[in-house]
Amino acid sequence: MVKPPTQRLTIPPLENGDRLNRYEFERRYAAMPNLKKAELIEGIVYMPAALRFRSRGQPHGWMIGWLFTYATATPGVLLGNNPTVRLDLDNEPQPDAVLLIDPAVGGQARLSDDDYIEGAPELIVEIAASSAAIDLHAKKQVYRRNGVQEYIVWQVLDQTLSWFVLEQGEYVQLPIDATGILCSRVFPGLRLASTELLTGNMQQVLAVLQAGLQSSEHTAFIQRLNQ
Repeated sequence: MVKPPTQRLTIPPLENGDRLNRYEFERRYAAMPNLKKAELIEGIVYMPAALRFRSRGQPHGWMIGWLFTYATATPGVLLGNNPTVRLDLDNEPQPDAVLLIDPAVGGQARLSDDDYIEGAPELIVEIAASSAAIDLHAKKQVYRRNGVQEYIVWQVLDQTLSWFVLEQGEYVQLPIDATGILCSRVFPGLRLASTELLTGNMQQVLAVLQAGLQSSEHTAFIQRLNQ
């Protein structure tokens, strides 16, 4: 019995290193429903390997918990976990987390008719293995160029956390205040005890955040968003 010829794929699969524009990237991504994560950075496709627990999964969970606590206490602020972000024609990343001001109350990004983020979220968080990761190089430049106001990179193996803020078109490190806390400029009340985070002391991380949520600047921020 002669086997019929195998039907050729009409849409090629995504492959690491493919050079595509955003539209072709989305077309191929949509044709692979079992694919969990792929990113387009400067026109190149990146598909990460399976994620380890202590060096990626657990830190990711801690950051989501910290951001979730803030977002639930701040009407007008939205949290996304691994959302696709359409930044420009050559860049469609899938950050570990984003925090954005709701477009309905003046946020700089928007939600498309097909439910994607378009434009730059106010804050992006990435969990990186080390300073050699793409998160501190190509992605950082893409986020800066597209106007992401604050960018946090947790370099897990290096036990380092960098929080960048956009100043006159360039990223600079957010300074630690007199009490050893990092305080967001875009999201008043969003405070991070970075040393405690790096050591896994999440109770203290959340205690510091709760103090920020009870501050007068956080109350004023909520009032401003919901006028």
